[in-house]
Amino acid sequence: MPYTRPITRRSLLGAAAVAASAALVLTGCVAGEGSSGGAGQAGGSNGGTLNIDFATYNPLSLVIKDQGWLEASLKEQGVTVNWVQSAGSNKANEALRSGAIDVGSTAGSAALLARANGSEIKTIDIFSQPEWAALVAPAGSDIASVADLKGKSVAATKGTDPYFFLLQALEQAGLKPGDVTVQNLQHADGRTALENGSVQAWSGLDPIMAGAEQKGAKLFYRNLDFNTYGFLNATESFLKDKPELAQAVVNAYEKARAWAAENPDQTAQILADVAGLDLAVAKTVVLERSNLDVSPVPGDAQRKVLEKIGPTFVETGDVKTQKQIDDAVASLLDDSLVKKADPSAIKAS
Repeated sequence: MPYTRPITRRSLLGAAAVAASAALVLTGCVAGEGSSGGAGQAGGSNGGTLNIDFATYNPLSLVIKDQGWLEASLKEQGVTVNWVQSAGSNKANEALRSGAIDVGSTAGSAALLARANGSEIKTIDIFSQPEWAALVAPAGSDIASVADLKGKSVAATKGTDPYFFLLQALEQAGLKPGDVTVQNLQHADGRTALENGSVQAWSGLDPIMAGAEQKGAKLFYRNLDFNTYGFLNATESFLKDKPELAQAVVNAYEKARAWAAENPDQTAQILADVAGLDLAVAKTVVLERSNLDVSPVPGDAQRKVLEKIGPTFVETGDVKTQKQIDDAVASLLDDSLVKKADPSAIKAS
């Protein structure tokens, strides 16, 4: 098993410095405009709704929702905050494409796939560098390596990081996608299929995976490098029409990053409550497998990951041409809002 750096309380605390330094040297106003509203210390709007997702694989989204910061900050502008749960990156991408949400959280791989296939989204913040995907076998299974998957049935949610994790793991082991039978199941259904014997393995996603592990499932292959970053994405129309509202969202994310660093146990409790997990499992996810101590600025680190995984999409037929990948990598990342982030602009509830 490749070495993976555990994310401890100490490393989490470093996130506070990231957000604090941003607040000291960067400024950003959050005044709203347009029919779907805006936020701010100055200026105003005629109300409207901010449609934003929350997801158990995005701890910062859970903190923001739990603390009610956006509601408090946008209330004076008459903006309503509508929270929509994303069950996976594929669902967040579907909601972004349809306009059901303005802002949604996905894995970097899923954001690239969506952008390459024509979804008009931009990545405006990096919410984590997680080890949220791994290959899982049921208790008592004789599967011990990726090579053992040949001829087996594997559950995975297509269009998400665990699916791309599986593809990369197979390639590294000298196997092709056709050497396994992929059952395209949503993450929670993949766990159920693993436990009832419908599949022999599952490419899992935390925190669902951590819950299965507690019940005896074994993570037989882990590789941090095969996990892409957590991307916070917004539709281009939202960024164009409501830039100050988009800035408020990024400000809230950077406030949440610092808060989570200072309150790791409470962050784990919020995750446990939302996901229905034992607190010990939630602590494993937050403290050991969710690196929030990462630069929030979308940039070279993410670009390198996307360039590495992009050709895989073409090989599997998920994207038609490498040019689509190249164009998506060149146009996906937008660091302008993070560079102006001002966590102090967000009001406490």
